[in-house]
Amino acid sequence: GVDGLPAIVDEFRPGPGRRLGVLVDHLVAGSKESRIAAAAVRNDDVLVVGHPFIDIWAAVKPAAVGIKGWPEVPRGESWKEGVLRRIGWPHSTPQEVAMAWRRILRSVTSYADLEPELLGRVEELIDFVTAPGA
Repeated sequence: GVDGLPAIVDEFRPGPGRRLGVLVDHLVAGSKESRIAAAAVRNDDVLVVGHPFIDIWAAVKPAAVGIKGWPEVPRGESWKEGVLRRIGWPHSTPQEVAMAWRRILRSVTSYADLEPELLGRVEELIDFVTAPGA
């Protein structure tokens, strides 16, 4: 989560020659996360961007994981556990969820396995932190 982001930014101490770029899951206007992200950006050396996916898992193309699509999970239910339950993967413990994440990560072998909406935001962050004088 982003709850600790302002403190992390303070600790990093961004400034001229020391830029910080942050990628946030499902950053939606008017949300608690958007207010925290806005509070963390205190100068031009910090950039916080979001992607449209509820979780970074959903930025992996389903075919790369061997499924037809990421299942719908009702609001209020843990998204990760709900996804794992619906696709038939173990989901009952934090260790099983972590194993699923490692399995998803192993399924990504190139940028082609990721959704373009994520790639654009990552490229934006790379450009920001590597700009001349950054």
